[in-house]
Amino acid sequence: MALHQKTGILLVAFGSRRADARAAMANIDREVNEAFPGTELFWAFTSGIVRGKLKAENRPIDSPLEALNRMRDHGFSEIIVQSLHVIPGGEYESLQKTISSFTAQTGDAVSVRSGKPLLYNHEDILEVCRILPVLLPAAEDERDAVILMGHGTSHPSNIYYPGIQYYLWQQSPRYWIATVEGYPSLQDILPLLKEKQIRRVWLVPFLAIAGNHAVTDMAGDKPDSWKSVLEANGYEVRAVLKGLAEYNEIVRIWISHLKDSLKVHSL
Repeated sequence: MALHQKTGILLVAFGSRRADARAAMANIDREVNEAFPGTELFWAFTSGIVRGKLKAENRPIDSPLEALNRMRDHGFSEIIVQSLHVIPGGEYESLQKTISSFTAQTGDAVSVRSGKPLLYNHEDILEVCRILPVLLPAAEDERDAVILMGHGTSHPSNIYYPGIQYYLWQQSPRYWIATVEGYPSLQDILPLLKEKQIRRVWLVPFLAIAGNHAVTDMAGDKPDSWKSVLEANGYEVRAVLKGLAEYNEIVRIWISHLKDSLKVHSL
């Protein structure tokens, strides 16, 4: 990269307004700052709903386009956009369209490159599934199971979730993944848990941030939460309210994608 160029990093997440989600974002911010000392960091959320609620609480945060325009106005000639999404779904696809629209307007004045989400290719999934058994609760006996809660989507990228299940089973038959808004759902795996004679279930977010889905839909006390449904089916349930972005080992995969973008950008 030429010395006269001003380079900045834009971190883009789905977003959350929960105070307990700030620890995950602070951890990412800290890890990226350590990996790229002296490079200015900016943040943006892709969720319009989250941004709207934060604005109403006087805690506004930029959309990706607003952040890109802000960085341009501050004189950044090189911008590396790092997606903090888990899979390349609808939010990630929308981000790529925003970047394309921005670059079409700015031409050669600002160079923009984006880093891949956490899980993009075979190697990414292998690495995450290699790391997870070290991070997740250890089974106390063979009748324990760990269920990861993914978001799920109507986007074709939902295929990542049943794909990840195959990788997880290479590590241990006690790991499962289900989604809130896609396939497989919790209902899809209940018969399989019964077949395996599972007694205790650990619930763990497979989400960047342990936001409302984790706190309410996974571990909440309402009758249709995963915790309540599993308990109604006779399982002992323990919930871990910790998002993927709170594990440094996972964050470093996002950072590796960011480094890849910087390497390509400097050629």
